[in-house]
Amino acid sequence: MKDDSNKGQNPTPMLDELEGGKWPSFVTGLKRLRDEGAESNQRIMNDLLGQLNHSYEEKLGFWKGGTLSVLGYGGGIIPRFSEVADKFPESKEFHTLRIMPPAGNHYTTDLLRKFADIWERHGSGLIAFHGQSGDIMFQGCTSEAAQPAFDELNELGFDLGGAGPALRTAMNCVGSARCEQSCFNEIKTHRAIINRFIDEMHRPALPYKFKFKFSGCANDCVNAIHRSDFAVIGTWRDDMKVNQEEVKKHVAKVGRKYTIDTVISMCPTRALSLNDDDTLEVDNASCVRCMHCINVMTKALSPGDDRGASIMIGGKRSLKVGDMMGIMIKPFVKLDTDEDIEELEEFAETVIEFFADNALEHERVGETIDRIGMPAFLEEVGVEADPNMVNHPRTSSYVRTDDFEEEANKWFERKAAEAGMTADAE
Repeated sequence: MKDDSNKGQNPTPMLDELEGGKWPSFVTGLKRLRDEGAESNQRIMNDLLGQLNHSYEEKLGFWKGGTLSVLGYGGGIIPRFSEVADKFPESKEFHTLRIMPPAGNHYTTDLLRKFADIWERHGSGLIAFHGQSGDIMFQGCTSEAAQPAFDELNELGFDLGGAGPALRTAMNCVGSARCEQSCFNEIKTHRAIINRFIDEMHRPALPYKFKFKFSGCANDCVNAIHRSDFAVIGTWRDDMKVNQEEVKKHVAKVGRKYTIDTVISMCPTRALSLNDDDTLEVDNASCVRCMHCINVMTKALSPGDDRGASIMIGGKRSLKVGDMMGIMIKPFVKLDTDEDIEELEEFAETVIEFFADNALEHERVGETIDRIGMPAFLEEVGVEADPNMVNHPRTSSYVRTDDFEEEANKWFERKAAEAGMTADAE
């Protein structure tokens, strides 16, 4: 029941300012739990708001970590103990349970209600869908409540996600479940990888975090290329499919000039041209699969039929050597069959073992590659150098310019020999 008298509520003048703009504020949600939640939630959120306001006033954080887990697990809970518990005793412990979401983030309303009921009984009532880690963040419970809360969530079929120096919770886009641009089965691949490496998530034993992400196309809706150590991003290797009748309809609807300005001129490699009869010509050899034209002319253009994925390694946000994009390691792999996915699992295991054996403490795999060099990494994981791995070889810090042509010629000779062997076999 809402307390209209506001008696006992901590003053929050600094936080009140955050509600003054035109955008929704998280403060409003916290106040709603304080004023309208269960009685225990009201007390917790009241002191949480008080401590947060105190942090804003002092320009300091007052949370410290620690160690907390549940039976049988080595990670998955983020401990938070207050350093100002004497001032705000109800929020002296405000731990977060990281729970792995279903692949593709598919929920039923019944399940969401059960989540809310469980966290109202055992925690603060505050849930985030989803944190930057990809997890469902059940935020705010005591040490004593962590085990019973997890037990009830586990009965629903949910498991703790990753935390600490371990494999972290993976993410995938909604992909083939709802998106026509999907180039592989993201949900199946995601689940296969996590099932294979679940022990690496629950038993933290790596030098630092390691994360998988799966995007069905180059739109990369889960930011795999710059937010994951092992990015699997859908692509195709045949020609883009063009429906010329739909192209003409699009041009007729928006006009030639608008089509040229928003599609043709926006192609980064100038692979598109609009003919006099309003048909589209595509230079597929120059196409880099950026998805812009497909996004604008969805009915007219679509990915080719020979679909698969590219594997990029080493993406991350700032740490030791700044932000890094994933480095192209395998330009194209098929993910159509169980055997294809198993091959991906085996390669992922090789990369994780390399990371565990060679990375320094608190170092991501991209930083390890930056430190030892790309040739050493490729040799260790059993991948041969491929010109597709680099865009501008003579300006790449990973490729020596003096012997690039020699190495490139070796690659072309090897590919020619492989093609000859295939022809002989046929």
